[in-house]
Amino acid sequence: MSNSSSTKQSKFGTVIRVTSGNFIEMYDFFLFGFYASYIAKAFFPATSEYAALMMTFATFGAGFFMRPLGALILGSYIDRIGRRKGLVLTLGIMASGTALIAFVPGYETIGLMAPLLVLIGRLLQGFSAGVELGGVSVYLSEMATPGHKGFYVSWQSASQQVAVIFSSALGYVLNEHLSKEFIADWGWRIPFFIGCSIIPVVFYIRRSLQETEAYLAQKTHPTFKEMLKTIALNWPVVVTGTLLVVMTTVSFYLITVYTPTFGKSVLKLTTVESLLVTLCVGVSNFFWLPVMGALSDRIGRWPLMALFSGLTAVTAYPLLSWLVASPSFGNMVAAELWLSFLYASYNGATIVALTEIIPARVRTTGFSLVYSLATALFGGMTPLISTWLIESTGDKAAPGYWLAMAGTVSLVATFLIYRGIVKERVLS
Repeated sequence: MSNSSSTKQSKFGTVIRVTSGNFIEMYDFFLFGFYASYIAKAFFPATSEYAALMMTFATFGAGFFMRPLGALILGSYIDRIGRRKGLVLTLGIMASGTALIAFVPGYETIGLMAPLLVLIGRLLQGFSAGVELGGVSVYLSEMATPGHKGFYVSWQSASQQVAVIFSSALGYVLNEHLSKEFIADWGWRIPFFIGCSIIPVVFYIRRSLQETEAYLAQKTHPTFKEMLKTIALNWPVVVTGTLLVVMTTVSFYLITVYTPTFGKSVLKLTTVESLLVTLCVGVSNFFWLPVMGALSDRIGRWPLMALFSGLTAVTAYPLLSWLVASPSFGNMVAAELWLSFLYASYNGATIVALTEIIPARVRTTGFSLVYSLATALFGGMTPLISTWLIESTGDKAAPGYWLAMAGTVSLVATFLIYRGIVKERVLS
């Protein structure tokens, strides 16, 4: 009995250690989206608020195009050298990008060097994030107890929600106790400074990780060239897996990163109200992710994935149309909690599914590449595309079309993977 209790404590401690780094990396990554309007004024002066916001979200999106490169280079490093060493390296790269954004002077002080350095910071963050989620997910799947992979792997996404909760709560406190002028001037940098101060602690925690038994059991580890060959041979898995993740990435960035901007700029809610909505979304996600991950262990992955991607496709636009027609804090909370339920239910089953369909020898590289492609081509572009859709169509609910598309694409991919069309290729 005591041995069982000790094992549970050991597993719990391992989950905390590996996801602590994931928390800080995602916290630093999401701050850019949360404070987009302030960053736009500081680094991207333009003739209109729309133009400045578009340039800011374009820079935000640029980081995502570094993700596939990070997935291949850093992913191959982790598959070849080890999970632990790779996760420490990604944290160091992310810390460098965050420090750049936190300390670079504004456009009025150093001119064009300001947006250039911010862009470099975003590219470093994107390069690191390209393998962070994959590295953490694979580590959790390899240390999970039999029959509980869904539950364990779900904590990768759950740790992101802690980052969402912490950053939005911090934003709420700042807006309650600091003036709008002070925050717009340089107060928006405070959360970035806090992120920088936490990083040394997380470095210490993550360095104590042990290598997974599954990785140590592999007698040989493929070279970079061999990894590329394996991934190329399994291209149907890469393509279909990417489509599988579209729903996850688009819905996540819509309900977290884009929510503060949507609430303030479109629904005309206060900054505090928008941040409170984001806080509620983070709490909701944190609850539903492990619940649905555990449920997928019992009933299977594909029923949850098919059901909730289908519900997203059907309800996304009508829900946002209702919200736009009746904008209020309460209605936005209700709408976002529904979208949160859909996202977390789908994601709780999908992330562990990816670790199961990628060949074991290139699991980190393959997972990271699939996730990064989906994020770069779809999810990361969500704030930019949502802003553009509203401006070009005049329909404030237009982001609902983008989310409905994501649900439809992932519904099709779910059936391709689980109804046998790509399954034989996955297992070959």
